[in-house]
Amino acid sequence: MHVLTDTDAILNQPPRVDALRRAVETVADAVTPAIEAYRPYVEGLENLPRDGRFLLVGNHTQVSVEALLIPFHVRRVIGKRVRSLTDRQFGRMRGPARDLLAAAGALVGAPEPVRELMCRNEPILVFPGGGREIPKFKGEEYTLRWQGRAGFARLAVEHQYPIVPVGLVGGDDVYRSLSRRGGSWERFSAALTRRLAGPPDMVMPLQHGIGPTLIPRPQRMYLRFGAPIDTTQPARVSSEKWVATVREKTQQSLERILAELLDVRAEDPYRHLNPLAWRHAISPPEAAGALHG
Repeated sequence: MHVLTDTDAILNQPPRVDALRRAVETVADAVTPAIEAYRPYVEGLENLPRDGRFLLVGNHTQVSVEALLIPFHVRRVIGKRVRSLTDRQFGRMRGPARDLLAAAGALVGAPEPVRELMCRNEPILVFPGGGREIPKFKGEEYTLRWQGRAGFARLAVEHQYPIVPVGLVGGDDVYRSLSRRGGSWERFSAALTRRLAGPPDMVMPLQHGIGPTLIPRPQRMYLRFGAPIDTTQPARVSSEKWVATVREKTQQSLERILAELLDVRAEDPYRHLNPLAWRHAISPPEAAGALHG
């Protein structure tokens, strides 16, 4: 049995995994001041259904910080652990790494365990682009690479599970890509990936951080939770048509969130985490309202 794929193991975790889960939550609580010190821009938390019955659909960035920030903020607001769907290649992991992923709530994005979690009204997080959305060639920053994937929409419709789109901006600017897709570097990287038996959709671009180095560029993170999308199927609309409609609505909503966050970031003097601009950092509308209320 594998704790990332077996339904019973996911819902009734072994004592060692349960102990790790408590440790992970303790660490998450302890690092809260450190996260807040960087003043991430977070808005739309009021859109989260308080019963925890929703499917979060997000975008992957190059550093995948969204996989940590989204569950962190959801747990702070509704007090529930988010179950993140991960790629099948991670489901083949063994040992401590597997247990740590399971403790953090991760499970392989297979239909049966997801159905079981939905029956139990648990908050779930999915990135439809999967691993292929992480490496970004020049010009691909903050673009979705779903490649027609609609499994998340199908399961949400099947269980009338609300979808909450959640977008993150900042993670694709920690590193800058020098190569474009379709060029000689992609062909070289693809050949190297095949030789190393790596995933064919994880071809890495040529990148740099600060200057010519791989030192990460300091970037503020911008996170927004959108309004829930109702997945209840209307009468006289076929299941396939409605699944396609829900998928399209989700993608459009997420793309709109990313575009709006890019606009917010463009006006923010604190976007590069410059401490001299800390007091002038743009705040979310609800936070600004609370300050002036």
